[in-house]
Amino acid sequence: MMKENENDKKVGVYICYCGGNISDHVDVEEVRNRVEKMPGVAVARTNMFMCSDPGQELIIDDLKSGKVDRVVVASCAPSLHETTFRGAIERAGANPFIYEHANIREQVSWVHHGDPATDKATVLISAAAAKAGKLKPLEPIRVDAKKHAVVIGGGIAGIKSALEIARNGIEVAIIERTDTLGGNLNNLGRLAPSGEKASDILRELLAKVKAAPAVTVHTNCQVTDVQGYVGNFTLDVKGQTETFKIDTGSIIMATGSVSYQPFEGEFGFGTYPQVITLPTLIEALKQSNYQTETGRFEFRGKPVKNIAMIHCVGSRQIPGVHQPKENGQLNEYCSRTCCSAMLNAANQIRESFPNTQIIEMYRDIRTYGRGQEELYNRASANKVVFMRYEADAMPTVEKSRTPDFPLTVKIKDGLTFNEEMEVPADLVVLATGIEPSDVSGLASAMKLPVGTDRFLLEVHPKLRPVEFPVSGVFLAGTCQAPMDAGEACNAAGAAAAKTCALLGKGVIELDPFVAEVDPDKCQGHGNCVDACIKEGALKLVEVQRNGKTVKQAQVTAAMCLGCGACAAVCPEKAIDLNGWALEQYEQMVDAIVAGEHAA
Repeated sequence: MMKENENDKKVGVYICYCGGNISDHVDVEEVRNRVEKMPGVAVARTNMFMCSDPGQELIIDDLKSGKVDRVVVASCAPSLHETTFRGAIERAGANPFIYEHANIREQVSWVHHGDPATDKATVLISAAAAKAGKLKPLEPIRVDAKKHAVVIGGGIAGIKSALEIARNGIEVAIIERTDTLGGNLNNLGRLAPSGEKASDILRELLAKVKAAPAVTVHTNCQVTDVQGYVGNFTLDVKGQTETFKIDTGSIIMATGSVSYQPFEGEFGFGTYPQVITLPTLIEALKQSNYQTETGRFEFRGKPVKNIAMIHCVGSRQIPGVHQPKENGQLNEYCSRTCCSAMLNAANQIRESFPNTQIIEMYRDIRTYGRGQEELYNRASANKVVFMRYEADAMPTVEKSRTPDFPLTVKIKDGLTFNEEMEVPADLVVLATGIEPSDVSGLASAMKLPVGTDRFLLEVHPKLRPVEFPVSGVFLAGTCQAPMDAGEACNAAGAAAAKTCALLGKGVIELDPFVAEVDPDKCQGHGNCVDACIKEGALKLVEVQRNGKTVKQAQVTAAMCLGCGACAAVCPEKAIDLNGWALEQYEQMVDAIVAGEHAA
């Protein structure tokens, strides 16, 4: 086979209009005219949507015909379509790693306009083309993978993902910190909007778990540490009386959420026994026989004439308006499921206990999702009274001045032009939102990203919604965001599908953008090992060289993050990154400098 000549690279540049996202601010055709005159550029083409099938066909046809042997795509962020273009290159029969990307949307058209945008796009593409000329075909890293998965968390998302994985012939272990499976499903009554009993759903799921020989359940256990890499993880697990290890190929985080706990005095919570949370009301409804002589709902043995329900407790909190926790934390997000849950409870009470009146006090009713709006319509038909308040004028709960009701809720009703109302109440129910379970220690140990809202953070909400940046680790359910039971099951199914696709072949292919040691240059002084941020990715080993035993850096490719910290500290330049080599950087810098001088 003839050796490839580095000086004879034929770079193809493909520039996207992005449906106007780019072309509204960048003169795309002018950029193409400039680019096609650049050294090493054999072809420069444009397309309205380069990620579309016609756009990809431009690349495939040029590769197959031999017009190009290196590819540069100038479009939106590479995180969106890098996989798309690598796949197109593979379909052309070429190595997928001969591709470089220039982000001219987020880095250009969204921040510049007119001539500056066109000039900057030209410079970024010239740098990408210069690097592409130095790209070498690379082979993916292949590692053996244990056909076994661990699901951390035994709620509905954890159970569902475990069952799906087992159904595909892969062994799976569920690690649950409490003594029972089911999570929050154990605390729910009838689910909205279907009306199904949570207990019936849970009973069916548990029967399936018991009947699945590939599923092993560990209750009263917590994962204390995780070592290894995709396909070959080792988990340290602590039970009540023992500790043990589990070797696995993939991990699903399904650690769930908890209900917000109001602070002492918040809407009278903890001050008045008649102020309760929505989960407490749901539990009372589960225990109710739905038949009373008075036609009124009974709570703790007493008939209830009026219930005041207050929405958005512990959700959509505003700095300077709401009281933060001791650690300064505010829940600025919407918990999404509270409105539907509160309306569902109100409907159950009004339809079963018509002599109990209900007043719902809300900021905004958010009944998203299929069939959820019907809950609001039903509540209106059931004569539930609605009052709207503003965040800076929240209802206040006080002891009643009359003996007829224990409490009075004062509110400025936005539906009656902020008229001040005093609502008598036997019971005040707070629609408490959800908060993620505290897994900060485990997330830190596993290097998992956590959002400002403390929920675990996926790579991309649309393109990679159940994946972490850490290969082989996925997420499902309310550890990621507030979800209802149906959404949690959908996320669990997606995480299970990703796990099965990853482990099904027994071998995993990883991107080759990792550090590589030149053994002829390495002096074994260990600076690279000290700089490495991923424990176990780089170590010193003893090797024989010229009849002597010497130390040399060795990379565990499957664990390497490709960060380049090691390359930066090596005085001999004996370590470099595949796909991001120093000479490639130098070519990019030279192209940028030349472009600025030309401008």
